[in-house]
Amino acid sequence: MKPISFRIRQSKLKKTFIISVLILTSLIILFFISTSFVDNTPYFESDYYKKSFIRIDSLKSVAFKVNDSIQAGLAKVSITPKLKNYEDNYSKGKFSEVPLAGYGARKGKPATGIHDSIFVTAVALKVGRQTVILVTADLLIMPPNIIDSVTSLLHKEGIRREQLFFSATHTHSSLGGWGPGYIGRQFAGNENKNIQKWLVLRISEAITVAISDLRPSRIGSGFFDAGEYTQNRLIGESGKKNDEFSFITIEQIGHNKAIIGSFSAHTTTLGAENMKISADYPGYWARKMESWQYDYALFFAGSMGSQSPAGPGRGFDRAKFIGEALADSLYLRLPEVIMHDKVEFSYVSLKMELPDYRIRITNKLTLSTNVSNKLMPVSQNNYLQAIRIGDIVWITTPADFSGEYALQIKNSLAVKGYNANITSFNGGYVGYIIPGRYFYLDEYESKTMGWFGPHMGDYTMNLIRYISEIVTGTK
Repeated sequence: MKPISFRIRQSKLKKTFIISVLILTSLIILFFISTSFVDNTPYFESDYYKKSFIRIDSLKSVAFKVNDSIQAGLAKVSITPKLKNYEDNYSKGKFSEVPLAGYGARKGKPATGIHDSIFVTAVALKVGRQTVILVTADLLIMPPNIIDSVTSLLHKEGIRREQLFFSATHTHSSLGGWGPGYIGRQFAGNENKNIQKWLVLRISEAITVAISDLRPSRIGSGFFDAGEYTQNRLIGESGKKNDEFSFITIEQIGHNKAIIGSFSAHTTTLGAENMKISADYPGYWARKMESWQYDYALFFAGSMGSQSPAGPGRGFDRAKFIGEALADSLYLRLPEVIMHDKVEFSYVSLKMELPDYRIRITNKLTLSTNVSNKLMPVSQNNYLQAIRIGDIVWITTPADFSGEYALQIKNSLAVKGYNANITSFNGGYVGYIIPGRYFYLDEYESKTMGWFGPHMGDYTMNLIRYISEIVTGTK
């Protein structure tokens, strides 16, 4: 007969073994319910594409198209915070601390000071009875939760989301505190409800002031090559990039002037080591344009996916060089611009249906949609929008949109006589939209920020082609 002590040890070993098996089984089950493989189903066979296509078909009959005189309204509102106060006062923009958004390496640390002021700027355009508002801010992105609150507030004033065309300068040295979820906190610091309320009020104010300022105006547009100030950061010199700086110039007859500029170099001349609030190179561009003949200068992030800035120097010296060089180049082109007080005008807004949202952990393995949403909730209000103003087609996307894709769109519309520009950060955010052939690259843009599968790029491009056909009336 076995000793009692031996039987006790044997019983403990069995219990330990059983517990270990249960834990291992639970981990295996948890792994399988929280992960999945990359979905390679072609987008044109998917339900999300079919739903978006139905929306496109319905837009064809309601798209607004007019040929009439133009009115413009202009507004600029500061979002420069007052730092290091005893307590937050969002109505006055005073905060005890403000995290800098842009780099995970900062780990949500607060800004130590203000290098240059930051703003929300808006231009309202009215042709006939149709009004749209172009809005940009010196922010990393237009945070989806903030824009949802802005559009809800403005809806009470009779302003529809479809009229609003958002972008941001994409500076990596601006206000944080708006990003929900674990990943949001890594890039924008801990959430601060007071900062969020303040941003909602200031963005809304810029929009309503611009609408109240509508006056008879003239408008012109153009573009120039600025390839020396940008480079392909994903695959280097072998990759294509969008080199053009696009612009729209507006003159209120007898009143103020505005210039809208858009370029595709990432706004990252200031690295994670910078802890002061700044608009980066778009701020230098805007200040120089406003020191000349313009009362308002608005910078819209272009197709910044896979493109980084190029130029000499480091830090603020580099930001100053690129921003002012772009301003100098633009200034030389302005005398050639033909201004119009009457234009053909149309616009269209398409709310996108999305593939399953899955953050990747390896090239082929993803987290489930539920787990992904817990790490970083994704916006459900993502719009592709296009405006035609004369011979310019201005397209907005809710993402870091690929410069290579933008080049294809520009070329296809140029054949039809249109100058196209594609911007990013349109009030929603779906990560990076880049060509599918890069999806399996082990790079930040393709792997870490490729949330919607290998066909997201081609799907989005197809939708853009459709809305471009609607606003131009061409095939």
